[in-house]
Amino acid sequence: MFDAVKVKNECVEWIRNFFEENGKGCNAVVGISGGKDSSIVAALCVEALGKDRVIGVLMPNGEQHDIDMALLLVKHLDIKHYIVNIKDAVDGLKKSIPFELSTQSVTNLPPRIRMSALYAVSQSHNGRVANTCNLSEDWVGYATRYGDAAGDFSPCSNLTVDEMKQIGRVLGLPSVLVDKVPIDGLCGKTDEDNLGFTYAVLDRYIRTGEIDDAETKKKIDRMHRNNLFKLQLMPSFKPEIKY
Repeated sequence: MFDAVKVKNECVEWIRNFFEENGKGCNAVVGISGGKDSSIVAALCVEALGKDRVIGVLMPNGEQHDIDMALLLVKHLDIKHYIVNIKDAVDGLKKSIPFELSTQSVTNLPPRIRMSALYAVSQSHNGRVANTCNLSEDWVGYATRYGDAAGDFSPCSNLTVDEMKQIGRVLGLPSVLVDKVPIDGLCGKTDEDNLGFTYAVLDRYIRTGEIDDAETKKKIDRMHRNNLFKLQLMPSFKPEIKY
């Protein structure tokens, strides 16, 4: 059984220790999307550091239909926040590149620009950028490398979607944030529509190895294998040099 209270308390202590060792007195900078992951990470940081040391950054790309959820979160936590609209940066870069970008490039450009914005805010506010990924999404590569997959510390990358939701409830977050159907923020579809299976199926497989459908198992295994590079450090050449 997953003990959400115990894991939440341990995660809060882990965040405190990280800042004690890697930025004593620094602020946590969290990109706030309005979804459960960023809401939970921000709430964990508030409990670990206090609300005065957590900065939320809302980064719509033009109009964002659910930005009210992000505003609800920063109001609920009573944290300082900035709204940085990335549309001009996205459009400007697309116009500056002298060829037509691939669909994948266009899809991944906004999250990479958002991460640039987060680091700009962080370096101007004595900050450390929070990674808001969870284990389920990382397992199948559902994150943009050097976009939302980046950050300085990652409180929840070893927690599944279901475990995240349980912690969100323990933290007392509004249910509309914890149980909100996740939209990928890239093409407007739900995560599960894009994946072709539910997080419940994925979480069960990750934690127990059990899965009912053989084809779904093959798909998950293939996605995990193909995206493992996103979870690893950049390979580097190590020459044998003798002096």
